[in-house]
Amino acid sequence: MTTLRDAAATVPATSVALERFAALARDKAIVVCCGSGGVGKTTVSAAFAMEAARLGRRACVVTIDPARRLANALGVAELTNVASPIEGPWPGELHALMLDSKGTFDDLVHKYAATPEQAEGILANRLYKNLSGALSGTQEYMAMEKLYELVEEGRYDVVVVDTPPTRNALDFLEAPGRLTRFLGHRLFQLLLMPTRAYLRAVSVAMQTLMRTLSRVAGAEIVQDAITFFQAFEGMEEGFRVRADRMRDLLGQDSTAFVLVTAPRDDTVEEARWFADRLGESGLSVDGLVVNRVYPRFAVTPHLAPAPAGSALAVLETNLRGYQAINAREEAACGDLVLHLAPAPVVRVPLLDIDVHDVDGLGTIAGHLFGAPTARAAARREPAAPGPSAPPSVPPSDAG
Repeated sequence: MTTLRDAAATVPATSVALERFAALARDKAIVVCCGSGGVGKTTVSAAFAMEAARLGRRACVVTIDPARRLANALGVAELTNVASPIEGPWPGELHALMLDSKGTFDDLVHKYAATPEQAEGILANRLYKNLSGALSGTQEYMAMEKLYELVEEGRYDVVVVDTPPTRNALDFLEAPGRLTRFLGHRLFQLLLMPTRAYLRAVSVAMQTLMRTLSRVAGAEIVQDAITFFQAFEGMEEGFRVRADRMRDLLGQDSTAFVLVTAPRDDTVEEARWFADRLGESGLSVDGLVVNRVYPRFAVTPHLAPAPAGSALAVLETNLRGYQAINAREEAACGDLVLHLAPAPVVRVPLLDIDVHDVDGLGTIAGHLFGAPTARAAARREPAAPGPSAPPSVPPSDAG
């Protein structure tokens, strides 16, 4: 008897699924790619941006990962905090950048401080120098600020975000809410008290608190903290407004979440956990990429068994090895596919090449969005790509 799980495992990527993935690159303003570390999330993000450029759009892909994976995938030497153009055979534009959270924070201070003097006071503060580079959550919040900047300036039709691994990706998505809660926290308000005219006569309780903090942490550190928060006075509302705006943007129909996984139990479990957390936030997965999948091969029965020790017998053993691996992989991701339905699913095969240039990225794009000829046919009859030639599987891998 065939179960639903078995049925899901026998359904290949269809032209409908490929078209729905292509529609994400064609129609969305923000595409957020999420997944565990090491599943190919950066490559998928770059492929989405490249597909958008091929469709004539102005695209920018942003990576939060400080490693050079995005630069490698695009075939460039390095990326900075400023979007760099990537040349290629497309009618649109492709830009890429790697987040520098400290540089982004500095830029925000310069941009939103009331005066140059206020900006310089913040940048020179010792607490700011430490917090802007080392405070937990700063990177994720600065990534959100960078996304806000790219979206609001209106230069790009679509911004693709390559997020950190799933648990940290939630920090990225929750950063606007956390900042809003912090700015409204009573401690933050207390630290601003000495600068506000109606509270300049600091209460006895406040003086006692400051003396206690000074004894525990040191008077110099406490004074740095007070100076830091006082320097930010008047800017907190701008941070709050932008945080609220980004929360709204992430919940709009113009934003898509693409979940990337590998056909292994651990990464599939992580992907399902993340999808459930998204659902709790009122968001949903718009597409699932199962990356590095061993291909499936049809079996043609022979009229007679292959002679033992013959070349045909070796090929049959190799084929059984592929079938066993594919069956294990499909069993690993089958429940996730059903859990995320009706989100489209695309399986990208395990390739025998490394993606380190535009040509390699084009191969990935072909598996995600369909063959180039189908894309050029104005979506009349999108065709699923054929499987890549796989590497040989040793007989020892058949189990």
